[in-house]
Amino acid sequence: MQEFVITTENAADLPQEFIAENEIGILSLYYTMDDVTYGEDGGNHQTVEEFYQKMRAGSMPKTQQVNPDQAIRKFRKYLQQGKDVLHLALTSAVSGSCNSARMAAQELKEEFPDRTITVIDTLVGTLAEGMLVDKVVKLRSAGASLHEAAKWVQEKLPHVCLYATVDDLKHLYRGGRVSKTTAFLGGAIGIKPILKLNEEGNLVPIAKVRGRKQSIQTLVQNMEEHIGCFLKENDTIYITHGDCLEEANYLAGLIKEKFGIQKTMINHIGPVIGSHAGPGALAVAFLGESK
Repeated sequence: MQEFVITTENAADLPQEFIAENEIGILSLYYTMDDVTYGEDGGNHQTVEEFYQKMRAGSMPKTQQVNPDQAIRKFRKYLQQGKDVLHLALTSAVSGSCNSARMAAQELKEEFPDRTITVIDTLVGTLAEGMLVDKVVKLRSAGASLHEAAKWVQEKLPHVCLYATVDDLKHLYRGGRVSKTTAFLGGAIGIKPILKLNEEGNLVPIAKVRGRKQSIQTLVQNMEEHIGCFLKENDTIYITHGDCLEEANYLAGLIKEKFGIQKTMINHIGPVIGSHAGPGALAVAFLGESK
């Protein structure tokens, strides 16, 4: 069976040890903060903790999508090794990175007519995107071909759920997710929004609750309402956080208690998604009957 490589973006927020262990290819969206550009090829690096510390101090980062040239360089490396590529891309509703990957795949088709690059728009981001990568890693380990793995992903896309809450509405306002009035009033009286990634891949507000603890408990309620017959397919709890590990662990504990899922993958929301969600954001991803 032809070996294939799994690639995604840094926006999938996968732990570095997982990426290294499973040889996941990463396309990097860059971000600019305080007039400095950071990214895999940019030469400048800072820790996630430093990133959120600067955001809390008032810095406003901006992100840049993956460009086709970067995708071509990454894909060509694997094609030259005789490997095919399955790329799981960040939702095209919020980034042009998926389109850049598709353009790269099209251009490389002439250079490598016997190789395959399959690009899938996951319609999700952060660890919901990462969850799909993890599932495909397991499928590949069990002997699945690229075609079989891609078919599985396509079938599961309508069932990939991501629910989130944020601690501060101003970052969502900057990204056009909530109105200025909503952001001001929410911050003033402790209202916390509950959001989800919808069928089109957009992050949309679906509810408002009072207080941080209730917002976290509401994420578990959302999971309970949507997981349905997919419970057995959820063998891992996938949680990302905007530099609030204690609350991420609290959320994981509630989910373990409710559903009996023991394995966890908990990681920071990286700068790509964190630029828009802000410090204190918290998200859970799972497979469910509906989004």
